[in-house]
Amino acid sequence: MTENKDTKSSKSRAPKVKKKDSAHDKKIQQNKEQKEDQKPKQEQEQEKKRQSAFDEFGNQVEKIAVKTAESIRKVVDKALASRNTVLTIRVNDECNRKMNMLVDSGLFKSRSESAAFLIQEGIKNQGVLFSKISSKLDEIEKIRGELQKVVSEEFTPEDFSKKS
Repeated sequence: MTENKDTKSSKSRAPKVKKKDSAHDKKIQQNKEQKEDQKPKQEQEQEKKRQSAFDEFGNQVEKIAVKTAESIRKVVDKALASRNTVLTIRVNDECNRKMNMLVDSGLFKSRSESAAFLIQEGIKNQGVLFSKISSKLDEIEKIRGELQKVVSEEFTPEDFSKKS
């Protein structure tokens, strides 16, 4: 019977030790979990800050895109507002592709609108050239006026009717 008592007492002692170990293990596990919980919280806060920064950046990019689109639309509307002359033109394949790109992108409703816009912008960009041409045309007009004056002084209207 002593063996039974010893066996019983050793059996009864073993669970007590395990209980202590399991309570201690639980505390260690809880500490680990708390540390792990704290780490993700810090990481979550950092992630929230990063996400907030990305969101702010995205919002700024979106605002710039909207403003750019509005500016382009204003320029386009202005260029198209006073169109009242119809032209028939021929363009090469590259020009045709570029005008189609403008239509496909939604900036213009038709190739006619895109062509009008491109012509208007080309004229704006060549302002110096058109200024020189205008100056030379003014000179030509002045010379024509002088020539007409010389001819009218030399010949009377009757002289012209005799030749006809």
